[in-house]
Amino acid sequence: MLEDITHTIQLAVAPVFLLTALGTTLAVLVARLARIVDRARRVEARLRDEAGLVREGTVRELQSLEGRARLIHWALTAGTSAALLVCLLIAVAFVGYLLGWRVGQAMAILFIAAMASYVGALLCLLREVGIAVGTLRFGFPAEVRGRDAGGGDRDAPP
Repeated sequence: MLEDITHTIQLAVAPVFLLTALGTTLAVLVARLARIVDRARRVEARLRDEAGLVREGTVRELQSLEGRARLIHWALTAGTSAALLVCLLIAVAFVGYLLGWRVGQAMAILFIAAMASYVGALLCLLREVGIAVGTLRFGFPAEVRGRDAGGGDRDAPP
């Protein structure tokens, strides 16, 4: 009896560590979403005062932010789903033990579903970061940009 409950606890502890990783990932995603929302609000305010080509660039930036927010939303949805599946996995392990049910197959399915959901969250995060990096614009002076394009050393002093 003691060996059985010990084994059940051991089976449930590994998913608890996974919950820690999921919680950390969800915190990162929420922080990224907050930064995107803050940036979008600043861009929207700036958009009201612009016209012409400048306005078109601002609209493109706002569209990019919208796409990034959508990806983070999907990542949060997938990450939260993964966390819920892990919680269900832990509950199934204990209920199965208490009721004497064979739940190994259900636990395996829940674990695979949780991992698939977590992979989806990470892929969305990776795509969002890729978009963010792709939109970076560094304010190097023209002479530095020209030297770098010609094969010069960017780290060398001017």
